[in-house]
Amino acid sequence: MLEIGGRKMKKTLILSVVLLTAISLVVFAGGSSEKEKAAPKPATVLKISNGINESHPTYLACKEFEKMVESKLPGKYDVQVYANAQLGDDVRATEAVRMGTLELVATSASPLTGLIPELNVFDLPFIVTSVKAADAIYDGPIGEKLASLMEPKGIKLLAYYENGFRQLTNSVREVKSPADLKGLKIRTMQNPIHLAAWRAMGANPTPMPFSEVFTAMQQKTIDGQENPIPTIYLSKYYEVQKYLTLTGHVYGPHILLINKKMFDSFPAEDQKIILEAAKESAKFQRATNRKMEADFIVELKKVGMVVTELTPEQLKAFQDAVKPVYDEWVPKIGKDLVAEFQATVAAAK
Repeated sequence: MLEIGGRKMKKTLILSVVLLTAISLVVFAGGSSEKEKAAPKPATVLKISNGINESHPTYLACKEFEKMVESKLPGKYDVQVYANAQLGDDVRATEAVRMGTLELVATSASPLTGLIPELNVFDLPFIVTSVKAADAIYDGPIGEKLASLMEPKGIKLLAYYENGFRQLTNSVREVKSPADLKGLKIRTMQNPIHLAAWRAMGANPTPMPFSEVFTAMQQKTIDGQENPIPTIYLSKYYEVQKYLTLTGHVYGPHILLINKKMFDSFPAEDQKIILEAAKESAKFQRATNRKMEADFIVELKKVGMVVTELTPEQLKAFQDAVKPVYDEWVPKIGKDLVAEFQATVAAAK
């Protein structure tokens, strides 16, 4: 009887072990499944390319955008801001955003003028006369109209930052009139309107990549360049340039762009938050850029640059010199758009 009872006990123990093992497998399998379901989805990486350095208002604004997006949508997006053209120059980075191999870029409008001729309006010399006029352009119907032209090209404009008024520097002489530009080799962007404008004003425009400008001025390959004040100061051009003339010949935007297909794939609430963050970062960028411009002009004087502010009469001489540029380019850009642009600028005075 003991043996039979012992066998029964053994069978009972074996069955118990088997049952417990089965239960454990079910529990662990269920637990694993729950864990898999609960596992957080990896954050969507949003890389932003900048051609400028980490001290520039546009880079700083992109960092503000990063903070706002990541704080309002925690864990959903990993915004990464790159400076100094690490992800390619403006042309390559903008094309990469169009193609979807890069998420965002903060760039000038120039890389898009081949696709959207209307954007050439920003490059017409002396068309924008004040920051108040610029804000009226960016934040009004014209800004919306130009942004809408980008979407069929695969990109969406999130915000208008500003590059600001472009000013002239050189290492040869003080420039107060177009006659003073004669023979000076001035670096410009590879932009047909800029090239035409500088030729009309009497200079010898010399296009070259931004990254080569300092060395070219240092080696006297070129005599000068033209850029907004924050770029001039932060790039330390005062080390190789003696003269600064506040021509304000072109006022250009920086634009924050995202791949449209990617943006459209985001949930509607995320899109709203991203757009709000972009607009807030634009307010920060413009205010920072304008403060830097005022502060850095003072600093450039302190470090020994000769800073020339043009009288209204002197400025008019430069404006008159570029009239042929308007004759050539207004028909290409669109007479109605240019007229609307000019009316908005006039109303903002």
